[in-house]
Amino acid sequence: MTGPSLAALGGPFLAGRVATISGAARGIGLATARSLAAAGADLVLIDRDAASLDAAVAQVRADTGRDALGIALDVREEAAVADAAARAVDRFGAVHILVNNAGTAIRKPVIEFTLDEWRRVMDVNLTGAFLMCRHFVPPMRAAGWGRVIGVASVMGHVSSAGRGVYSATKHALLGLTKALAAELADDGITCTCVSPGFIATDFTAPLQASAAFQAELQANALLKRWGSADEIAQLITYLCSDAAAFITGSDVLIDGGWAAH
Repeated sequence: MTGPSLAALGGPFLAGRVATISGAARGIGLATARSLAAAGADLVLIDRDAASLDAAVAQVRADTGRDALGIALDVREEAAVADAAARAVDRFGAVHILVNNAGTAIRKPVIEFTLDEWRRVMDVNLTGAFLMCRHFVPPMRAAGWGRVIGVASVMGHVSSAGRGVYSATKHALLGLTKALAAELADDGITCTCVSPGFIATDFTAPLQASAAFQAELQANALLKRWGSADEIAQLITYLCSDAAAFITGSDVLIDGGWAAH
């Protein structure tokens, strides 16, 4: 892990909170699960990959001692999302935090996309976030406290060839978050995004293996390195804390300086 830890916030500062994370079986989602659990939260972990999800639940329980409920589902399926929200409330009595992390990408020029490919990326990255909010925000309203955090991307601020559709979904997620912040402020719920740059996870494995992209990274990222999933997770955990209570309707770039020039 690079940089200081969240220990300065003191103790299990999320004790009594219940956090739901989509795309939780690996990468940024799993790192966020570990970080939130270490801060005292119990967890609802959601992913399509049931086997990897079971392993993630076992890992979080063993490493942190927190309770974790794993629910295998596709965030594009509203009935499954609604059932997951009901199960979460039944298990824990409340939901306080939602991290919309599930995502997918197809790297190709926009006009070469088929309509099915377009819908797949849009439905996972944007419709999935909408459905998770639609069903997990009401319990937050009932609790009178909440955090909704969207995992957007530096590609929600800039774009490049071959990343246009992914970029479009992330621009849209930023807009959705601003609207949610306005609609939910009176309910004690803040809504923010984090926009990672290029993070070394399974999701970016093809780029990590590309000499051409390594050269692009060196040319565009001021810090000239890949970010880590733990760095993103710590930022998300901070945004879930009471120390971040005055942050809403905004986005935090954590991109190594990619978008700075």
